Amino acid sequence: MPMARAKLTEAPEGMPPDGRKRAVIDAVLPCVDGGRFAVKCIAGQPFRVTVHAFTDGHDALRVMLLWNREGHAVQEVETTLRHNDEWHASFTPSVPGRYNYEAVAWVDHFRSWRAELARRVEPDDIRSAAQVGAGLVEEAAGRAKGEDREALLRFATVLKTPAVEPHEVEALKAMALDPLQAALVDRYPDRSLGVSSATMLPLVADRERAGFSAWYELFPRSTAAEEGVHGRFSDVERLLPRIAEMGFDVVYFPPIHPIGREKRKGKNNALTTEPGDVGSPWAIGAAEGGHKSILPALGTPEDFRRLVKRANELGLEIALDIAMQCAPDHPYVKQHPQWFRWRPDGTVQYAENPPKKYQDIYPFNFETEDWQALWLELKSIFDHWIGEGVRIFRVDNPHTKAFAFWEWCIGEIRKLHPDVLFLSEAFTRPKVMHRLAKLGFSQSYTYFTWRNTAEELTEYFTELSTGPGRHYFRPNAWPNTPDILSEHLHGQGRPAFAMRLVLAATLSANYGVYGPAYELMENTPRSAGSEEYLHSEKYQLRHWDLDRADSLQPLMTRLNAIRRENRALQSNAGLVFFKTDNDQLLAYAKRSDEGDNLMLCVVCLDVRYPQSGWVELDTAWLGLAQPGDAYELDDLLNQQTFIWRGGRNFVILQPGQAHVMRLRRGVRNERDSESFQR
Repeated sequence: MPMARAKLTEAPEGMPPDGRKRAVIDAVLPCVDGGRFAVKCIAGQPFRVTVHAFTDGHDALRVMLLWNREGHAVQEVETTLRHNDEWHASFTPSVPGRYNYEAVAWVDHFRSWRAELARRVEPDDIRSAAQVGAGLVEEAAGRAKGEDREALLRFATVLKTPAVEPHEVEALKAMALDPLQAALVDRYPDRSLGVSSATMLPLVADRERAGFSAWYELFPRSTAAEEGVHGRFSDVERLLPRIAEMGFDVVYFPPIHPIGREKRKGKNNALTTEPGDVGSPWAIGAAEGGHKSILPALGTPEDFRRLVKRANELGLEIALDIAMQCAPDHPYVKQHPQWFRWRPDGTVQYAENPPKKYQDIYPFNFETEDWQALWLELKSIFDHWIGEGVRIFRVDNPHTKAFAFWEWCIGEIRKLHPDVLFLSEAFTRPKVMHRLAKLGFSQSYTYFTWRNTAEELTEYFTELSTGPGRHYFRPNAWPNTPDILSEHLHGQGRPAFAMRLVLAATLSANYGVYGPAYELMENTPRSAGSEEYLHSEKYQLRHWDLDRADSLQPLMTRLNAIRRENRALQSNAGLVFFKTDNDQLLAYAKRSDEGDNLMLCVVCLDVRYPQSGWVELDTAWLGLAQPGDAYELDDLLNQQTFIWRGGRNFVILQPGQAHVMRLRRGVRNERDSESFQR
């Protein structure tokens, strides 16, 4: 036997610390920017992880998923190999908060030995392999304690038992491959040569409302029962049962703070005011106070607390608009002039979003030398309203504030209040919108308002539901806002408003409406081509006749009920689009994670003329046993039931009409239909 060379005490330069580690972890998914930002999930729902891992040769690999809630013990989940060296596992974060996860992989010699033994048929090979296995089991026993250690030693003894006769060899092999014994050995693997993924990946688990919500926006000052009277929180309280009955769960207010008097805007954004003009709520701050104060005409802090409490009793949440900007007479302007950008003529640079000008609004200067104090004060605004019971914030134009501020502010708030949610109102470039989502915003407005054709809607919502942003960017689709009356709705009637409402509520798990204006189909722009409403509620009181016979209230109520009753509509993950032979028909479906709830929607995008055509469905995706099988479609929106067969079926819809249908498989004919049985 040749003499062994002395073992090197240190690896030569360029060599890895331990070259015996043969497992390779190529990727742990999902992952956002290499772990720089957190993936998002919903607490209480399984979070699925895929690990790309392999090794050289034919040895067996084991891959474990490690995870923990920050500040808590690490837990392990065994992964399962499916195909192409992709290993899958999941865990369920129990409560909102920050979590971490990573993978560990190693070459498992016992599993490699077991796989090799299973292929052996020659008695000598089996006897020899059994001796090798006995040594591996004894090593496992050395890592075990108590009864498990004793059981493993007995197993090793069995493997050492001489086997001469053929039946003895067969019995030895059967015992060696006993799955119960294998499971015991698996509990004590040799992980000394294991490798870990490059870094612990961050995960943020939000509460359910981050992933599934229906928002109703209203201006509290326009809720008085009598026309021309300034509304109060008590008037909003009177409307809450109605909003709850409609199935909304978030009631969102524009800013409720004192409104500046200096450079106040008049009706229709006029630069001059008339007596009684109330100004824009986004021009925050006056002699009565700033961002932590309430406009006296709305009520008192106690009135607001009572409103929040009543909303919660009805299953609603109040969301507040936080706009990081000031009216010229906001107390901050005098108290902290260094927080603003001053021009050579001694005036402050007001806000602009060309071609729009906001002479009544001063933006903060995030490059001020006093930036730390500015950050702390702005965060304290959120802290104040959290103390008043608010847990959802819609943030106005966050893309015009420093990104570093948002990452710090949201992170600090969620350390103490992981249930707080943030909606980003950033209608800007895609990369900027996605950066804000990565920084911590729970939901984001979208381009839905400007996506109108079948091609545009298909491309955009496919990107949202299947693109890399799906792991952190949660869309919230709004057909209108106080700032945006899309050209698609100009001068239009019920078909256009109903169609856009159905699209928002079924394409996106989160959606919202600027409520009274949408219910009553407000459709007149300030001028041709403008997205501003005529007589915009941003600048004046409005009185809404919510009992009007043609209100969209019944449609909103039905859609929200359908969403709550069908899990497929509560997520964006299971969205697919199907081909039609008419580009005025949009066909798409959503399926729950379990696959037991499947919703099919067909929407007429034409708001003037009826449209018909053939819809081409993917029968395999639908889960049909045979391509020509029949299935029932229960139109929950129109109280109709259809029996379709196979993938190609004919549809005719009136202008703006939609089918929102739940699929039931296993139907042979009309007699099997649930509606027939009823």
